[in-house]
Amino acid sequence: MAEIKQVLMPDIGDSKDVPVIEIMVKAGDTVKTEQPLLTLETDKATMDVPAPFDGVVKNVSVKVGDKVSEGTLILSIETSATETSAVAISTTPPVSVQETANPPPASSVAVPITPTHLPNNLTSKVHASPSIRHFARELGIDLTQVKGSGVNGRITKNDVQSFVKTVLAQSQSGAGGGGLQISAMPVVDFSKFGAIETKPLSRIKKLSGANLHRNWVSIPHITQHDEADITEMETFRKELGEEYTKQGIKITPLAFLLKAVVTAMQQYPDFNSSLDTSGENLVLKKYFHIGVAVDTPDGLMVPVLRDVDQKGIVQLAKELGEISTKAREKKLTATAMQGGCFTISSLGGIGGTAFTPIINAPEVAILGVSKASIKPVFKESEFVPRLMLPLSLSYDHRVIDGAEAVRFTSYLSKVLSDVRRLVL
Repeated sequence: MAEIKQVLMPDIGDSKDVPVIEIMVKAGDTVKTEQPLLTLETDKATMDVPAPFDGVVKNVSVKVGDKVSEGTLILSIETSATETSAVAISTTPPVSVQETANPPPASSVAVPITPTHLPNNLTSKVHASPSIRHFARELGIDLTQVKGSGVNGRITKNDVQSFVKTVLAQSQSGAGGGGLQISAMPVVDFSKFGAIETKPLSRIKKLSGANLHRNWVSIPHITQHDEADITEMETFRKELGEEYTKQGIKITPLAFLLKAVVTAMQQYPDFNSSLDTSGENLVLKKYFHIGVAVDTPDGLMVPVLRDVDQKGIVQLAKELGEISTKAREKKLTATAMQGGCFTISSLGGIGGTAFTPIINAPEVAILGVSKASIKPVFKESEFVPRLMLPLSLSYDHRVIDGAEAVRFTSYLSKVLSDVRRLVL
């Protein structure tokens, strides 16, 4: 017996009035379980809302530009009782289903809209929705340390906030009760001095701003500046670029930087680590996922390239092109910006000689790259023109000391000056 079910927006944490930026189906379309129905723009990325079961779309209740919240009617799907009852129940937060017929009791459906990524040995120990996991990751919180007050020990947003307050209180009391006191910003009526225009910040800049402020005030930043001679690398890059242009692959210096950074991280493993919540232990990572800052019209986004150590220059160049396009077209998923070990922020295509990039917590270092320029370098008893690339390494001084930072940039410069070392 066929029945019609209404699909409602699920709980998406504190997000309300989230814009619909794309609708993939229309009335009359046949859809399969987990097929994307529409795309929302939330937090720093986009996410798809999938179909909870097979069926035929009867009508779509939203349009591009509409803003949805928990409980908003998305669309109606006609499906058979046999198909509905066959759908497996998931333990992740469900897309809400409002029934307009009388289905059998087994027809409850759960469809995840935001994948979670936790080690297998932790998944069964932590009970939290994807939105709470994302919230905790933004704060650098290990959910295994948080006690849940919800049903069956489920962790709520209040639990995470209470945990943060407790840690901060302990930190301040351990320092003799003195905390960082920041005076309020002055309130100024700028219109008294001339004409003004008020322009709202984009969603991405609002979220990035809060994270950058937190990282800047909570991490003791030090920046080490250096230069790398990339004369031979640039010659090889251009030759490689001509070879792969016909395949639509652009070989950029960033592809070489990714490989060189991983080589340096393998040599100095503290750069591939994070402090645990106690601040007394380092979590050393055995994987190499590198974030790349991408400048978009709406603000900075940092997609992550995974397993960089296992990929060649050409493959990395291809993936860089793909993720940069997705970032600028607002097509990145939330998971595409998670799990980074180290970040590269390259401004070389714009200009500049040096800067101080802000560490992307819970990482412990970030590499800033400025514009390369020809400089006279004393080599073999004479000055010769060499293409020099400015490097700016910001690092967490709680984890990395100055000597180790210098060794890291020196080693990185050596690798970039002779790319044959990338195969060692």
